[in-house]
Amino acid sequence: MKQHRRIFLKQAGSFMAVSLIMPMIKSMASVTGKRNPKILLRSSWQTVNIGDTSHTFGIMALLQTYLPEAEITLWAKNLDRGVDILMAQTFPKLNIINGGAIDNAGKSSDSRLEKAFTENDFMLHGSAYNVTARKDLIAWYAATKKPYGIYGVSLDEVDDQLKEVINRSSFIYCRDTESLKYLKSLKLSCPIQAFAPDATFGTKLRNEEKGKAYLKSVNLEDDKFICVIPKLRYTPYWQMNNTQPTDDEKKKYELSQAYKEADNAKLREVITRWVKETGQKVLVCAEVTYQVGLGKEVVDALPDAIKQQVVWRDTFWNPDEAGSVYARSRALVTLEQHSAIICFAEGIPAIVLKQPTDTRKGQMWRDVGLGDWYFEIEETPGSQIANMLMEIHHNYDAALKKLNTCRQQVIQIQKETMSHVKSAAIASVKNE
Repeated sequence: MKQHRRIFLKQAGSFMAVSLIMPMIKSMASVTGKRNPKILLRSSWQTVNIGDTSHTFGIMALLQTYLPEAEITLWAKNLDRGVDILMAQTFPKLNIINGGAIDNAGKSSDSRLEKAFTENDFMLHGSAYNVTARKDLIAWYAATKKPYGIYGVSLDEVDDQLKEVINRSSFIYCRDTESLKYLKSLKLSCPIQAFAPDATFGTKLRNEEKGKAYLKSVNLEDDKFICVIPKLRYTPYWQMNNTQPTDDEKKKYELSQAYKEADNAKLREVITRWVKETGQKVLVCAEVTYQVGLGKEVVDALPDAIKQQVVWRDTFWNPDEAGSVYARSRALVTLEQHSAIICFAEGIPAIVLKQPTDTRKGQMWRDVGLGDWYFEIEETPGSQIANMLMEIHHNYDAALKKLNTCRQQVIQIQKETMSHVKSAAIASVKNE
């Protein structure tokens, strides 16, 4: 490993080590005269996307670091594909409720959910593409009159119902400054409206056994391959869920197909340049389940001489295995944001390509200081993307130093924003 990567990982490791030290500190209860806060975390939206899976691991790492005295209950929308096991192994003290619904009177067919509404002091909405669980925040407030907060979301159009949800919130942190700019234009009354990076930036999750075994099985050597992730303009959730597409989904799929080859061709140009100039290999992998098949389309159309140096990962994975593989790569080129964020946490440079159909979240890479590694794919030729990849490769120490600087800035923002989460959670505890 290069010297700067060792420094980066040492500093990042020190940050994560705080989560092991902090629980030893005296409980805040002895200082405030109150018991420790109990937080109901609404997160874990789906498992077909390692980004959505990583949201929860990231926010839990932040909570363990900055609010270790809190008792957390995760109310997950969906935990399957082995993520439930991984969550329990990673956070053995975490209370988990998988699925379930509750009404505005606090009534549910799941007694655990009713109990969670009764016993928890504060509800925290985790990172998402929007305020995904707005109805659950409404139910929480209607049934309990207890406070809640929203951490690390993007915003689309905010309707009157969502305005009311935000106005009642103790805080709302947008994960991109474009969403924040839009939010501020609405002149809402929520007392804290600010920027906080997506919770996935807090993730540092590994499965070394699986990661090393996979790399050995496909003959990929540490620091001698890059990863590449393709993406359609619109994610075909209907296809992944085996449901019939709506008329709107059909139109979006047609548009995705119309632009698919143009986007894939630019990835192939990057792959070809990398193989020819470095002689090193490429791993084409997926962040979302459907991208396994899409990756094969990228690889199959490569020239035979290049294809020999390219590995197509033919199975999906969870973020722990992905993290272990990314951590041993040289760099990532991706049309998805969250694998880039996982690489960020691991000290691996990542180039993010934005499609015009992406939401405001596309701003995230610029917001953490990596705008030079961010390109609008329709406005950027494949050669320019490849040029940046080769610049990173040939000036690797400088790239890692830049990444480390950005990482320290993110840690500082996390520290500041989580202090507000902590204050709100502690304030929600009544004297008993």
